[in-house]
Amino acid sequence: MNEIRTTCAYCGVGCGIRAEVTGARSVTIRGDETHPANFGKLCSKGTHLGETVGLEGRLLHPMIGDRQAGWDETLDLVTGKMRDCIAAHGPDSVALYVSGQLLTEDYYAANKLMKGFVGSANIDTNSRLCMASAVAAHTRAFGEDIVPVTYDDLDEADLILLVGSNTAWCHPVIWQRIEAAREVRGTKIVVIDPRRTETAEQADLHVRVPPDGDVALFNALLAEMTRRGLADADPARCDHGIDPGTFDRLADLVAAHPRMVTVFSMGANQSVAGTDKGNAIINLHLAMGRINAPGMGPFSMTGQPNAMGGREVGGLANMLACHLGFSETERADVTAFWKAPRLCAGPGLKAVDLFRAVHDGRVKFLWIMATNPAVSMPDAAFVREALARCETVVVSDVIAETDTARFAHVRLPALAWGEKDGTVTNSERRISRQRALFDAPGEARADWAIIADVAQRMGFAGFDWTTAAGVFREYAAMTALSVKNGKVLDLTDKAGVNDAEYAEMAPFVWGGRYPLAGRTMRQVPVEVRTRAADPAYPLRLNCGRYRDQWHTMTRTGLSPTLSQHRREPLLELHPEDAAAAGVTHGALVRVVTASGASIFRASIADGQSRGQVFVPMHWTGAMASGGRTNLLADQLVDPLSGQPGFKNNACRIEPVASEWRAFLLRRDALEPKGLVWWSRSAIAGGWLYELAGDGAVDADGLLPFGTRAEAVDMARGMRRLAVLDGGGVLIGALHVTRSGQLPPREWIAAQLATAEAALPELLAARPSAPAPDRGSVVCVCHGIGAKQIMAAAGQGAGSVAEIGSACGAGTNCGSCRPAIARMLREWHDTLAEAAE
Repeated sequence: MNEIRTTCAYCGVGCGIRAEVTGARSVTIRGDETHPANFGKLCSKGTHLGETVGLEGRLLHPMIGDRQAGWDETLDLVTGKMRDCIAAHGPDSVALYVSGQLLTEDYYAANKLMKGFVGSANIDTNSRLCMASAVAAHTRAFGEDIVPVTYDDLDEADLILLVGSNTAWCHPVIWQRIEAAREVRGTKIVVIDPRRTETAEQADLHVRVPPDGDVALFNALLAEMTRRGLADADPARCDHGIDPGTFDRLADLVAAHPRMVTVFSMGANQSVAGTDKGNAIINLHLAMGRINAPGMGPFSMTGQPNAMGGREVGGLANMLACHLGFSETERADVTAFWKAPRLCAGPGLKAVDLFRAVHDGRVKFLWIMATNPAVSMPDAAFVREALARCETVVVSDVIAETDTARFAHVRLPALAWGEKDGTVTNSERRISRQRALFDAPGEARADWAIIADVAQRMGFAGFDWTTAAGVFREYAAMTALSVKNGKVLDLTDKAGVNDAEYAEMAPFVWGGRYPLAGRTMRQVPVEVRTRAADPAYPLRLNCGRYRDQWHTMTRTGLSPTLSQHRREPLLELHPEDAAAAGVTHGALVRVVTASGASIFRASIADGQSRGQVFVPMHWTGAMASGGRTNLLADQLVDPLSGQPGFKNNACRIEPVASEWRAFLLRRDALEPKGLVWWSRSAIAGGWLYELAGDGAVDADGLLPFGTRAEAVDMARGMRRLAVLDGGGVLIGALHVTRSGQLPPREWIAAQLATAEAALPELLAARPSAPAPDRGSVVCVCHGIGAKQIMAAAGQGAGSVAEIGSACGAGTNCGSCRPAIARMLREWHDTLAEAAE
């Protein structure tokens, strides 16, 4: 068996993978049991990476407008546009917007080009949207962007605080590690989150903090620990907005467990007070001496696979490579190392300000790499206006048609996961290799090579790398400047690796397990900052990830398995808020903010706090007409980090009516027009659409051409159509109702991937002989449904572990275990009520 060891494409855990290539574009994936980030475990997304390596929707050739062009013509055009823009308007008229999806070598090349040779620091990254506040907090407290713990500290902690982190969904492998610590050493788990998430349901204590209430809470904790003689600080007590009994339980847990790790993630960072939240957490650890020892420390969990690598090489606009700043000494060192002809004089525009500059014409040439800002940036309608106004937009991506690519004048085909070769750095500072599994498809190229080609065409020296290993060696050598300037980042022992050693390089952590030993650490004054109430928008809007989707779904949206968990973007809201707005479960609802509006499917959930609603971040114009979360977010940012405050926007909700509802099956993708609502999700053999509209149903425009059969029930306002090809195989189906209920989708959707099905069954959307009903899928990894889990419970499986033994549910990535635990609680409650 020829296995290739590589690293997962998704979150910042940085899991090792063993991949066996089984065909031209097929691969079998399993966890690498020797990789110290995951020891063989994978989440559902990593497990099903093999479903996303096909070439569907790929950008395979350079494109100028809608015309395919050669690399020479395309890069000559890009170079000419960049050169002319600099000559006419200066270097700050050019900008790069890059991504934590890039490898470190790509990031390094882009940063060197912009800051050293174009002469502008107008290069920022989508990590600004997720990690910038943690970076700023680390820098203020430690003098450098250092994460002061490793995953091993989770194993040795007696208390783990999870702040703004739905860890069971967003970092499932880390959640498994936390669960193991609880089982082995009795570790207590506290979740600090406005929502009762799946993670909160499994915690020993859930602290339902108000939106943006983290600073006040940690200040109050610090004051309480000082009062108890356990901390060395002079904080002011403040109103934390937490139930007094809950606060006392939290304080008792913190006081009783010196081995404490505080994991904080997007719920803390994505705030107008994100930097102060990070420092409030760090302050508590510093004041109590809970840092730089086993099982202790503040731990920022990154969202993207290489957010940390981008931070190391200067992907953020406010730093130079290798954790260096813009002091005279540091600038002189970088100028000499790069032989930079025009090193930038100071920080550039952070992401939100960068797109404002594009909008008002200060930035006239924008190169976007491996990200989708038309969806992911706050106030996305404004960003789209900016892109439409920009004189030259270049997009490097793996997907031909994204919401951002539609604004591109030039599109450059980049390598995807499975084709790239380079390194990534995970949340604990562990550098791992990402290795190619497949040859480059079409004319796709590595991002670093595209950047180097442009740099050389511009006449810049120092970009003559021939391999990713060459780029890495230069970056590693450059960390000597970090050491010279008193930084911890030091890869100089890797600067001499040859290509063969680079190819075989094992994962390693820079800085050691306790990188702050002997260094000055500072408590930083922090400010309680809240958003003003607005009677026109009485609810608070929160947003986040779904368990089985990733970013804007350009990869995970192709997986039929991963699409089973949440097929549509849902608005989760408290029953009382739903009743007040006249919204029912499963109905369509419009969310309105001062920035924009978008439609979601309503999901009434007790886990939502009264006055707060939650939506997912993933849906794009390619996948739905609604669910566009970042149309709703405003442009307010943390004043220190520039990170947007996605998690707390004022909104209102209103019901959305339609005259008919439908679902549609097709083998190929379609973007329906003129409907109230549509969304699509991947199924085996094609796509499943949910539709809602007014007036006549345009069946001809929705269904593919073929032999059509139809059934109509006028009394119930029902219309059902099936389309077969010449061989009698299903290629499309449409089921419409104006007043009744639509049939379940699962059986008929499965027929799209089968050789044949009887026409009466297709029109009825069910088999003539009923098949076993597994219920809605709970465990995506093993395809286990709710009814299968309940059947196991009925046969005596009384715990999550016993359910796993009985039917396999929850035994892979573990992200479904909170849902299984909830089902078991409800099952036992029902039995208890029946017995009374």
